[in-house]
Parts: sequence; structure tokens; C-alpha cells
Amino acid sequence: MASEREIFSFSGPVYLTVHDWRNPHHRRSVAASLVQGVYILECDRQQNRQGHQALAPPWWSFFHFQLIRELVDDVDHSIFGAIYKFKFPPYCNYFVQNPPRYVVAFRGTIMKPDTWLQDLKLDRKVIQNSLQQSTRFQVAMQAVQDMVAIAEAANIWLTGHSLGSAIALLAGKNMVKIGCFVETYLFNPPFPSALIEEIKNEKLKHRIRFTNNVVTAGIAVAVNCHHQIKKMTCFRYYQAGSPTCL
Repeated sequence: MASEREIFSFSGPVYLTVHDWRNPHHRRSVAASLVQGVYILECDRQQNRQGHQALAPPWWSFFHFQLIRELVDDVDHSIFGAIYKFKFPPYCNYFVQNPPRYVVAFRGTIMKPDTWLQDLKLDRKVIQNSLQQSTRFQVAMQAVQDMVAIAEAANIWLTGHSLGSAIALLAGKNMVKIGCFVETYLFNPPFPSALIEEIKNEKLKHRIRFTNNVVTAGIAVAVNCHHQIKKMTCFRYYQAGSPTCL
């Protein structure tokens, strides 16, 4: 049986009925939701939830995105990432607000039978500074390069949580080496923020939106724009910074 924390109508930022893409809190909330969409995609796969039983789609469709590609690990065949495309609604001038045309999102570790072993191996590679040698990162890097070739870096976001944020940051740094600066949102990365501050390239640092605790990304809009909503009702699926499937 699905947990309420997997269901968007219970745990998502449903108060964001109007999305202001110029508002950094809205942008972080959308990025966090798209990462959660990757977690639920993998949970749907493991529990064989298909069609109307699948719980993942509302996590992106609510914000006018469509899933165009799942990123699959070559080793355990789990879904570790997703590429979303923004669908411009006809009733609002989103071109002025400049939403991302594409978002590449990566999940973190899932402690479930189908994923825990490979995920923990990759967590170890993060500690050993050898994540770039993994096939998962190579798949992710190729996906980012493909999207930049299609839409240019200015139209793309990278985002991830935990292990996924390590993948997003490393991919972003690799793109900088070829002169491409991709806006990046990191949630609970498995390294201290001080390491990000050590990045010498100021333009890259400006592009990285670092969130030490994912809860702040989900509740910020409620605090600033919807004071009547209790903090803990916003993004309830993050408990102490940990998404549903952890």
C-alpha cells in the first residue's frame, strides 16, 4: 500500500497553483518536486504500479512538465534519473518568466531490495572521489550533454538529492570545463557546503542553488506567501531532509 508521502495531493506543494518562475522559492519547490518524481518513478517500478495506479506523474504534471526520458542504471536497472520537458500553457506569458525548457533530475539512495546495494556502492564512490568512474554517472553525463546540445545550457536545469546531488554537481562542473553553465539545484548533497564555497569559478557558484536541508526548499514558499499554511504540511514527504523512499 502506498504511503501518503508518495502521493502528490497529500504531500506535494499543492498551494503552488500559480507558478512564478522569477521567484527563487517557487523554483526550488519545483526542482524538489521533480527530484521526488524520480524517487516515485523507481518506487512505481519496484511495486509494479502502472497506468492509473502510478503515483509519480503528478509530481511533474502539476508544474506543466512531461516526462520524456527515464535514466536507468546499467548495473541494477533501476531508474535513477529523469528528463522533463516544460509544456508552455497558452494562458500565461511564461517566456517573460523564463522557466527551464528541460530539467534533468537525479534521485538519491533508496534502501529497498532492488536498489540498496548499487546505491550504497555509489555512495562509497562519492566518499572516494571516484563517482565519475561509475556507469551511472556516465549515463547521466551523456544525458546532460545531449540536452545541452538540443536546447543550450541556459534553458536547462540540473537538480538532485543526496547521491543525486553529487551526480548533478559533478555533471555541472564537467559542463563548465567546456564553457557551459547550467543552473543547478542541490538538495542535501553528501558533502559539506564548504566544498561548494571552494569552487573558484564564480559564475559556476552563482548557478548552483545549494539547499542544506530539503525541508527549507519545500516550505519556503508557504512561509513567505501562504502564512496560513502550517510549515509541516508542505513537503511532508521530506522527514529531516530524507525523501519518501529512503
